[in-house]
Amino acid sequence: MTIAGYCVLAAAILFASALQASIGFGIGMFAAPIVALVDPSLIPATLIMLATLVTLIVVVREREAIDLRGTGWALVGRVPGTVAGALLLAALPHRALSILLAGVVLGGVVLTSSGWIPAPRRRNVVAAGAASGLLGTATAIGGPPMALVWQRSSGAQLRGTMSGFFLTGSLMSLVVLSLTGAVNQRTWWGFAVLAPAAMLGYLLSHVLNRHLNRQRLRWLAIAVSAAGAILLIGRELLAI
Repeated sequence: MTIAGYCVLAAAILFASALQASIGFGIGMFAAPIVALVDPSLIPATLIMLATLVTLIVVVREREAIDLRGTGWALVGRVPGTVAGALLLAALPHRALSILLAGVVLGGVVLTSSGWIPAPRRRNVVAAGAASGLLGTATAIGGPPMALVWQRSSGAQLRGTMSGFFLTGSLMSLVVLSLTGAVNQRTWWGFAVLAPAAMLGYLLSHVLNRHLNRQRLRWLAIAVSAAGAILLIGRELLAI
């Protein structure tokens, strides 16, 4: 990797980590398309590792606001979703899978923006957890399903609950990816050199959090979900 390439990746991880620490997701959304262009070997495992680092810190910071019941039901769905994501990643063309899943996310964003807000009932949370596990393991972008179902949460609760879910879910994904051989020396090297940028992004999130009320938080989550899905589709189409 060139120095210029590293600087591009570090900048992407810094801003993506700030987003992750502010709304509970964002590293995969913002950074995955950029990392795919500079060094595709770092996707998805290195991004998942960096997200795990940031979410661990956020869980400690927002531990009192975490919805443990909601997190538990989301993880019930995450387990089969993670396995399915790893199997699909190994069995299907990555481009077709990414475009299909991104299309599903965009459909949810359109419905939500038009006024439909899925209630965080047990069934919806489990389904969102399964979709997140599938997306996160296959593409490193697992935030939108959970953001859509938890969009009415307050800032601290959204960050804490999303981070609690993603901390456990990311560890699941890393275990499954390790079993399929997707975690290697290159993955660990990428994590080591980009971890400082992730930490700086976490510190930057403190500034962002001062300006995010409930309404701004909801629309930021929706906007980032849409942008991430569009970038994912664009990344795959440009790779054709």
